[in-house]
Amino acid sequence: MPGRVGSGEYPRSVRLLTWNLWWRFGDRWQDRQKLIVAELARLDVDICAFQEVYCVDGDDQLDRLRVATGLEGFGTTRQGERAGFGNALLSRYPMSEIAQIDLDGPDRSAGYRNALVANIDRPNGSLAVAVTHLEWRYDASAQRQRQLVPILAELAERQSQGRIPLLMGDLNAVPDSDELRRLTGAAPPIEPPAGDRLVFTDSWAAVGDGPGHTWTRENSNARDAAYPRRRLDHILVGWPRKKPVFNPLAAELIGTAPGEDGLHPSDHYGVMVTVDDREPFQD
Repeated sequence: MPGRVGSGEYPRSVRLLTWNLWWRFGDRWQDRQKLIVAELARLDVDICAFQEVYCVDGDDQLDRLRVATGLEGFGTTRQGERAGFGNALLSRYPMSEIAQIDLDGPDRSAGYRNALVANIDRPNGSLAVAVTHLEWRYDASAQRQRQLVPILAELAERQSQGRIPLLMGDLNAVPDSDELRRLTGAAPPIEPPAGDRLVFTDSWAAVGDGPGHTWTRENSNARDAAYPRRRLDHILVGWPRKKPVFNPLAAELIGTAPGEDGLHPSDHYGVMVTVDDREPFQD
């Protein structure tokens, strides 16, 4: 299936989205669902990564996300059934080789966090896409780096098959953290077997305007938070890749506008990135 074709500034492009939906937290979680659906319905995205997706008492948020985006997708499972709290990946393009990676908790104990990985087949560049939600605590940088190891190993293996790796999600890590520096080539790679060639472009750093804070007390759902403003949510595009395939073109925050009564859809803003979908240049 070809990428988006139009007469605007980016005639051939693909839109990527990551957004932490804040599960069923907050006194008005039901009201927030309407705002989430309305925001997704207006965006016209192609590949979506969601975190804190709920599935409780037969009410599966993944079904709502499919309807709102018009995309097909899958979500986290536990013991063969949809997980109550987890991640989801949706795509306009065919997905295959779907895998779930369970991540370590504190002190290397069994945790509840995970990553979902899938191949996405497209004419101008096959992808290996991972969505994840890493440990949130301030002091958990070492744990986040450990959690990234199996995700990067899976993406590196798929990259060796000729796929462009994408890492999307709430990494709970700021741009100058050890985690992001090691992912983007500013510091040595996290560790083998990820390989020294698995490096990512930080889309917001490449084309975003301003600090891109996705966590801020300006959000009605985070007014009492102890955390300062932070850019925690990321769309990272693997390198090397053939030019200009999947070069970031534009980035914006979504979910920033509250409803009429001042309620925001989530406690995080989402990140939407437009990437180039032209055919690769001949070397």
